[in-house]
Amino acid sequence: FFFAWHSRASLHQREIVSISLASLQSDSFQTLVIAHHQPKPAVYTIEKIMSETTPNPSSTTTTASDVPNTSYGGGTEADVNFSNPQGPPVFRFVMTGGPCGGKTTALARVFSFLRERGFEVITCPEAYTLLVSNGMSAHLFSTPGMDTYIQSAVLDTQMTLEDSVQNVLKARGKPSVILCDRGSMDGTVYMGQEKFAKYLLESRKTDIVQVRDNRYDAIFHLVTAADGALNYYSLDNNAVRTETPEQAIEVDRKTQKAWVGHPHLYVIDNSTDFEGKMSRLVDVICKIVGLPSNLKRRSAKFLLQPSSLPLDPAQIFPPDIDYQLFDVEKVYLQRSPSTSSSSGEDDNGNSSDENYGFVRKRNVIDLKDGTSILGTTFQLTTVTMSGGEMIEQKRIISEREYLTAVMSRDTSRHVIEQRRISFLYKLQSFTIHIYKQPVAHIGVLHAQVEAKESSGEQDVELPPFLKVERQLLNSEQDESMYGAYSISRIDK
Repeated sequence: FFFAWHSRASLHQREIVSISLASLQSDSFQTLVIAHHQPKPAVYTIEKIMSETTPNPSSTTTTASDVPNTSYGGGTEADVNFSNPQGPPVFRFVMTGGPCGGKTTALARVFSFLRERGFEVITCPEAYTLLVSNGMSAHLFSTPGMDTYIQSAVLDTQMTLEDSVQNVLKARGKPSVILCDRGSMDGTVYMGQEKFAKYLLESRKTDIVQVRDNRYDAIFHLVTAADGALNYYSLDNNAVRTETPEQAIEVDRKTQKAWVGHPHLYVIDNSTDFEGKMSRLVDVICKIVGLPSNLKRRSAKFLLQPSSLPLDPAQIFPPDIDYQLFDVEKVYLQRSPSTSSSSGEDDNGNSSDENYGFVRKRNVIDLKDGTSILGTTFQLTTVTMSGGEMIEQKRIISEREYLTAVMSRDTSRHVIEQRRISFLYKLQSFTIHIYKQPVAHIGVLHAQVEAKESSGEQDVELPPFLKVERQLLNSEQDESMYGAYSISRIDK
């Protein structure tokens, strides 16, 4: 795919990726070899993640490859595209999961699907497999302490490839998607999150929030065939794969845990046949990038009993359920004149009140004390109605963009403040929204599920440790009482 693109790319685009790959060859691999042979390994460092100066509002870019955030020639079409902060979106998606989950097929299927619909798409290969297939054998682990250096090399390789592709697609100036074969957090399966977090802070001067939440637009976890489709579990199609079915399930669970806390984590299980699994994946991606989808709703909502809200999850959640805490601030924005006309309708005949946007600040809270902020992410969401279907488009933005947007907030609405709790239960992704302002004592459980094709009903296995009052309906009454958009109205 890369070389097919290279044959028609502009000189500017080729320069971007050539400089990036040259940097990759000269830094990460040399550090790995030095660490293996020297009795006292030198400290490994790379440049700080530059989230504040990312050229693309759709994802945070690490400039580890020394590619400057300025154009080379200054006058070409690619230069203009690359320097345009309001250019077309470049989505960055991670395909991850346990062994034999269908990741390779999924990458090829999604690649073709999006290309056929006008998106530029480039796939970033799995960094660990790339290194192992080129000589990084298991004997390197015989040197004590090599796990940190190997994971550092894998992370550096991976992030440099991703950022090189990001720059190429930015210069291209078309709606684009980067498909990442695994992502930055997958290495914690073998390194451990606590050790990984310490490494990020000491060696890279960054944190998990930056390399997980701010870096990728969505995470798609494809559950191993060993869990739910054992007859299809095989080691034949991957020379690196050695896990037994039991080990595969263990790795799968650890990989899920690694990504808990990302705002858009989707677990694609084996509840259907493989074609159904791929169709569900494609449908969710369609929703994110704004294409028509067969999914009527992606989230089922349940009202929690006010007297038993999990204000302190440690007192309610079982010890085997990992969760993340967040404090969220949601600010609704003024609508443009075209969507707030006196007729009450936009140019497409949709109700102006149905088309809106908001920005969100999401603070990651330390589980140890429940108050300290570990990191912050920012997001812009636009909501439009088309043909009776609600379409949401989400983009990661910088703090500067967030503060600029807040200056144009809709003053007829309150700022929504919530405490959120994200967790996985029975291969399902859940988030609890507990309102703090402008109302309190309202808790809504959101479940990321797909509706059945035949009936449109949603099959959810609710966590037994939460007290659910009832399922919320997609009705005007429930939306008026429990929907954030309605609750935000000052004149309500």
